[in-house]
Amino acid sequence: MLYRKGFLELSELLSGKKASSREIAESFIKKIKETDTKINAYITFDEKRLLKEAEFSDSRRSSNRELSPFDGIPVAIKDNINTSGIRTTCASKILENFVPPFNATVYDKLLAKGIIALGKTNMDEFAMGSSTENSCFGPAKNPYDISRVTGGSSGGSAAAVAAFMAPASLGSDTGGSIRQPAAFCGVTGIKPTYGRVSRNGLVAFASSLDQIGTFGRNVKDATTLLQVIAGYDNRDSTSINRNIDINAEQFTDNVKGIKIGIPDEYFQGINREISERIEQKIKELETLGATIKSISLKYTEYAIPVYYLIATAEASSNLARYDGVRYGFRSPDATDLSSLYLKSRSQGLGKEVKRRIILGTFSLSSGYYDAYYLKALKGRTLIINDFKNAFSQVDAIISPVTTMSAFVIGEMSNDPLQMYMTDILTISANLAGIPAISIPVGLDSNGLPIGMQIMGNHFEEQKILNIASAVESTCDEISPCI
Repeated sequence: MLYRKGFLELSELLSGKKASSREIAESFIKKIKETDTKINAYITFDEKRLLKEAEFSDSRRSSNRELSPFDGIPVAIKDNINTSGIRTTCASKILENFVPPFNATVYDKLLAKGIIALGKTNMDEFAMGSSTENSCFGPAKNPYDISRVTGGSSGGSAAAVAAFMAPASLGSDTGGSIRQPAAFCGVTGIKPTYGRVSRNGLVAFASSLDQIGTFGRNVKDATTLLQVIAGYDNRDSTSINRNIDINAEQFTDNVKGIKIGIPDEYFQGINREISERIEQKIKELETLGATIKSISLKYTEYAIPVYYLIATAEASSNLARYDGVRYGFRSPDATDLSSLYLKSRSQGLGKEVKRRIILGTFSLSSGYYDAYYLKALKGRTLIINDFKNAFSQVDAIISPVTTMSAFVIGEMSNDPLQMYMTDILTISANLAGIPAISIPVGLDSNGLPIGMQIMGNHFEEQKILNIASAVESTCDEISPCI
């Protein structure tokens, strides 16, 4: 069963000529056909293209050319990452037939290594949501319990890896959209430092917060894929020109002398089973030689209002381009230019996207800019300084990822504020631009995954990944029965 192999396991099989890329592709095709009718992880899946790309890889290998060790491995890609020739919808009616004319930089980096796109994964429309229920293609469902959400907005990418429909995947994280679904679906998800991975070709939601990252079955798989997509890109003005100092082969699992901060604010209002499991793992790290220190991130309570003012303001600007004129959905009912704008946007955009555009437009409007948006920017600075102070005392920060396990589909649909609060433990990392990882640390009494979050200082991914690897070595492997 090749589909049960992880990213690095498939690399070893291909390098040792114990499996062909076509055999791997066929295994995933069979699994996706069997499983995705229940999960709805994929929006676009092209079997013929996948087999064709796999055959090209096998042809390259048979010619004894020097190849990347990952040549011929298929991965899933979130549907807000541009892929030339492959539909990119952002799970929105307004882009449901859009095929981009260029690749995102991260997809070019995959292609350069011979990595194949398995398909494009389901998500909250324009990455706006925490459950992958805001998709015009229907919600993705949790492989551990299909009555429950996958988390969002990268729910399809997390579910595909959890349900053995991809060995690894790409997602994007604006306020927790990689870490939260990783926690809900029991996989590893990494949000790198802002600027570590190019955003060129990522369909923008909130440009100062968006970040592309990776999912894997374990820390090494997710890290290896992150190594592939990381690096400077002059097409992204926020890209940072520095060495890719991330290496999955250099994990030591040695945490002796590492100072780990435990923020009191991140353990308030948490489900008891989740907090107890995280505290157990913290004690195990202390046994392994880490120093545990209680810290305070006192501005955490302001993270939600700060985030939802900044993110919606940037969304209001970024989504102005979907006007029914240049590309995307155009209303057939329009009679003049004004009705073209109004009807195309009203009919093409979903309820949550329209809600956030309206909120952002209001906060940027004359008379309200200083009271809302400008004040939110000042609040963001306080949160950034909070983390700077914390990292002057500790090497990493550990917390839960979510306040609860995966909730039932539809449970929060009529209460947007309650849904927004599910991001309370993840959004601060985006506001500060720091790296963070979610790793599974077990199951609760309902058989649902529990995730642990590790946050680090800017560009200190290797440090938090090493800690994550040490924690992973103390955990039993989990997987859904699907």
